[in-house]
Amino acid sequence: MSGTARTPGHGARASVLSETRDILRLGWHATRIELKQFFRSPQLVFFTFALPILLLVIFGSIFSGNIDGPPGTKPVPFRQYFVSGMIAAGIVSTTFTSLAMTIAIEQHEGLLKRLAGTPLPKASYFLGKIGLAVVSSAGQTALMLAIGALFFGLSIPTDLMRWVVFAWVFLLGITSGSLLGIAYTRLIPNASSATAIVQPPYLILQFISGVYFVFTELPILLQSIAVLFPLKWMAQGFRYVFLPDWFAAKEQGGEWHLERIAFVLAAWSVVAFVLAMRTFRWSEEREH
Repeated sequence: MSGTARTPGHGARASVLSETRDILRLGWHATRIELKQFFRSPQLVFFTFALPILLLVIFGSIFSGNIDGPPGTKPVPFRQYFVSGMIAAGIVSTTFTSLAMTIAIEQHEGLLKRLAGTPLPKASYFLGKIGLAVVSSAGQTALMLAIGALFFGLSIPTDLMRWVVFAWVFLLGITSGSLLGIAYTRLIPNASSATAIVQPPYLILQFISGVYFVFTELPILLQSIAVLFPLKWMAQGFRYVFLPDWFAAKEQGGEWHLERIAFVLAAWSVVAFVLAMRTFRWSEEREH
């Protein structure tokens, strides 16, 4: 016999690789389409980019005091503390909030049902949505850091290790927030109720997760609730990046707990993925 014999296992692996390449390629195209649609909607662009900047400017102007540390340490401007929470809240907004609302609307308007009948892989659809969330979050974060540094005296860290932590908190935050947004659509009964069901938990978590107030100064009950959700841990991870080492004494347990931050965000990503796989529906279920 001439030629090279191909085993069944080799053919299966080649098929999987080819399918994966197609999913990624179509996911990239889906991301480009999502970005075009996004930038053609002035309202979405405003609430994604301008609103967090306005909040940063307003609160940065109102809260102009310092957070004092131990004797002999330099106080931290509250603006420096605030920007960490705003970055975390911005990620949750562009992932959990935006994805839950937009996917639910497309779901209940029948778009997803039509998409399910096309050759587009379902995974590519979600990659497009998550790709939009990544670009939006990155752009929003860059704008906040630039404005904070130029107009509010924000100190940008120069330690490479802090930027490494920033990168994995950012990526885990986007992953957990996106998957939670997809899973949360199961609780939205119709398109008109999407905003009312998605926004309240997001707004409440902002106030109890250390975004606007020093976390350990909140009532213990609120702290106990906040630690159950990703936003608190994202904000704490970003505080490690932008705040001095002594500030760890103001965190729970007096430490940054970076390993716990990574564990919680990774665990939420896994839980949200399982929930999304088990509960997500491509069309509105109607009772007869």
